[in-house]
Amino acid sequence: MKKALVAFFSASGSTKRLASSLAAASDADIFEIKPAVPYERKDLNWMDKKSRSTIEMQDPNCRPELADKAAPLTNADVIFLGFPIWWYREPAIIDSFLDANDFSGKTIVPFFTSGGSQLGEGQERIEKLAAGAKVLSGRRFSARASESELKAWIASLPLD
Repeated sequence: MKKALVAFFSASGSTKRLASSLAAASDADIFEIKPAVPYERKDLNWMDKKSRSTIEMQDPNCRPELADKAAPLTNADVIFLGFPIWWYREPAIIDSFLDANDFSGKTIVPFFTSGGSQLGEGQERIEKLAAGAKVLSGRRFSARASESELKAWIASLPLD
């Protein structure tokens, strides 16, 4: 496989566990996408119309500030992009990451955690935001996906 990077955002730790397993399964470097202002538990209450995450997700143009804009993308050909599903799409912080970086000539492979939701409009949004990149179809995993499951998935991807 080409040189890979696992770039991920995790609000509760589930996606971080999956990203770590994926990095091991793909022999990839890993980079955590973090907001400049970390999310607190109250910010993630999707039932509260005034919570930070709810407000961000209601505005498709919201771009929370990143803590670190220097993602190590230069040597990576394949970017495994991980996140939890929020409101049937990628969190706004992922949009910030996509806007802040040049993905020209790279392949982006979304992977996500969710209790059952699919990516919905997120696939099209990622394709639009990552101009110049080839974006493969995203896949939902359990945070505790096995290394063998992840290796089988990687082997099934058109990455060569």
